[in-house]
Amino acid sequence: MHKAGFVNIIGNPNVGKSTLMNALVGERISIITSKAQTTRHRIMGIVNGEDFQVVYSDTPGIIVPKYKLQEGMMSFVGTALADADVLLIVDDLSEDRVIEEKTFTRIKESKVPSLIILNKTDLVSFERVASRTAWWKKEFPDAEIIPACALKGAEAELILQKIISMLPEHPPYFPKDELTDRPERFFVSEIVREKILLNFSQEIPYSCEVVVEDFIEGEHLVKIRANIFVSRESQKAILLGHKGESIKNLGIESRKDIEKFLQKKVYLELFVKVDKDWRDSERQLKRYGYL
Repeated sequence: MHKAGFVNIIGNPNVGKSTLMNALVGERISIITSKAQTTRHRIMGIVNGEDFQVVYSDTPGIIVPKYKLQEGMMSFVGTALADADVLLIVDDLSEDRVIEEKTFTRIKESKVPSLIILNKTDLVSFERVASRTAWWKKEFPDAEIIPACALKGAEAELILQKIISMLPEHPPYFPKDELTDRPERFFVSEIVREKILLNFSQEIPYSCEVVVEDFIEGEHLVKIRANIFVSRESQKAILLGHKGESIKNLGIESRKDIEKFLQKKVYLELFVKVDKDWRDSERQLKRYGYL
């Protein structure tokens, strides 16, 4: 008997979905920062055993969209709700926020088997864990509830065993040696975007899209050329910095992590270009994979 299925991770921004995903997969699939909306795409991570295959999906944090990019991000959440065999609902115990009402209702009405992860137990009291457990039990009486600290990953094995028990019988959906559905160049663009999130403030990270234009792999060196698209000339100036210092430092930091990821030496070129109002352009959002 072989079990397989799609286990889709959903929740508010910054509750620890990507951290949990990486802990469950055992690899750094999703980028992680302290900023909301770090995850923009639906990213799959695949865990295989002799008699099971778990296809995890990290999804963007649930928000009420303000522009077309965010509408595209929320469409990934909608797809994740529609095709899930198991929902992994992540709740941040240190926050009082609940999931946006329409999405919360949709989750409840979906009747998909759910596993609720009460994350960040290290930041709250036992009483807080107990009261939140009771609240979720009332809202989702049939769901499994696991208090956890995704950052430490201690509960990863327990969560995996619970998930396997909930999966349907099915042959594997992907070859057993695959780790993700995304190509290497996607992760390269995500690493650069992560460095932008970490090094720039205010609206800059949310106005950037990174596109890998060239990915030329040699025996010992990978040559990569990537464009960073921004919405305005003023944002381009900030990314470049005085005499190009900011973009130079961004390239150095990105290259180090890309080399770790690819396990090869990397020659990285970054260029900044203005793509006016790309976040509200249907044509550009299709090009960037959001629609």
